[in-house]
Amino acid sequence: MERGDTKRALVWCGTELLTERGFQVTGIDEVLKRVGVPKGSFYHFFANKHEFGEAVIQNYVEYYARKMTRIFDDESTSPLSRLRAFVEDAKRGMLKYGYRRGCLIGNLGQELASLDDAFRVQLEAVLIAWERRVEGCLQQAIDAGELAPDSDAAAISRFFWIGWEGAVLRAKLTRNAEPLDQFAGMFFAMLAPPARRTRRR
Repeated sequence: MERGDTKRALVWCGTELLTERGFQVTGIDEVLKRVGVPKGSFYHFFANKHEFGEAVIQNYVEYYARKMTRIFDDESTSPLSRLRAFVEDAKRGMLKYGYRRGCLIGNLGQELASLDDAFRVQLEAVLIAWERRVEGCLQQAIDAGELAPDSDAAAISRFFWIGWEGAVLRAKLTRNAEPLDQFAGMFFAMLAPPARRTRRR
């Protein structure tokens, strides 16, 4: 492989393994064996495992950014429909891997937050960026009349991510989609259109 291809292969392999197993139990030797390159190649690109972990997180962030752009920039559907599409896409992804993989950011946040401040800060910044992305979608929903005019898009987005990450973790534990469906069902019910909320009163 070319040098650039080797680095990409290492990072993608690390992304797969860390998403499934976590940072501390994933050894560099296993990554090298899967990719089929010598240990010297790893240290040519990364000073240590910590630097490798940072590269894996960044790779996941870039991958997720492309996914979010594809879903949330789709103007052929309404803003809330885009958020529902995001949920369904994530469900398909978890099913594809037998619920062994969840969210890399959530996984590493639980594993490393109390052990490594550098990782903790990096991971929290990612979640904040995701919150802002969904906040933009929710603000569009407010502007389109899908949500009440006085809705707080930032607070709703933060609530979504706090609950969604928990649902993803629970889905990994139960090895099924029930936690995802339960959270999504209650979340979207909470966002019932203004007219429906008025009738319920």
